Amino acid sequence: MQQNAPVARVIAPVEIKAAMRSRPRALSLAIVVSATCLAGAGPLRAADVNVHYGISLAGLSIGKAQLSAALNGTGYTLNVSSALTGIVGAVSKGRGSATARGNVGAGGVLTNGFSLSATNGKDTRTIQIAAASGSVRNVVIDPPFVDKGDGGDRIPLKDSHKIGVLDPVSALILPSRATDPLDKANCDRRIQVFDGSQRFDVVLSFAGVRQVKADNGYAGPVLVCSARYVPVAGHRPERRVTKFMAENRNIDAWFAPVNGGKLLIPYRISVKTMIGTSVIEAVAFNPG
Repeated sequence: MQQNAPVARVIAPVEIKAAMRSRPRALSLAIVVSATCLAGAGPLRAADVNVHYGISLAGLSIGKAQLSAALNGTGYTLNVSSALTGIVGAVSKGRGSATARGNVGAGGVLTNGFSLSATNGKDTRTIQIAAASGSVRNVVIDPPFVDKGDGGDRIPLKDSHKIGVLDPVSALILPSRATDPLDKANCDRRIQVFDGSQRFDVVLSFAGVRQVKADNGYAGPVLVCSARYVPVAGHRPERRVTKFMAENRNIDAWFAPVNGGKLLIPYRISVKTMIGTSVIEAVAFNPG
């Protein structure tokens, strides 16, 4: 198990065991790449969106995940959970869950709080981020992350790095700023993310439109965005995984329209990692 590079700790739990031992790493963008702060979102209708995902690594099925979104007016509550299955699950017993809440306004998604719990079957770690309108007020990580070595090369986090940011789960909401949710403008932007220990950007760009059909639920077009990870603070620039992710050109996310086309939610996420390509793809998709 790669120790320094947990894949998105909630949706891609293959690295939950590693997450118990190290700080959140660049690969947590497997969640975050799925979203952006887009301007011009209109009021949301009351709606419930539910998605079930299958998770694979290097072509091997390793887990499952679920996303549920409660949308009411301009407010939202998101719940994400995941678990390893099969032989991998029997060995590591990894699972995780996270919740976020906030609002979608004229300026985009505004985070109002985030909590995460992850376990490898033996140890459990929780992360809580208190925030208001996208500005972080407090972070509690229990147990705290401990650097191996002196950690002197870590880029320090500043208060300015915690303003105008998305938490990893709120980052799953993609408000459409165009009449057509598949418009390429919904991809072309930069996302500012804070996951409790790191600040990084995800730069999205338009890659096309595809047709999909879930076994249960949504069938139709999805917006495909390519992504790049740009570390800002809280990371160690000389770490091998940091360099790998910063140079990674094999990350993409497919978004399906929900809530009458006002929002997009991840249908598929693919991230090349140092131990193979991780794919999270919907098997049941209820767009609400």
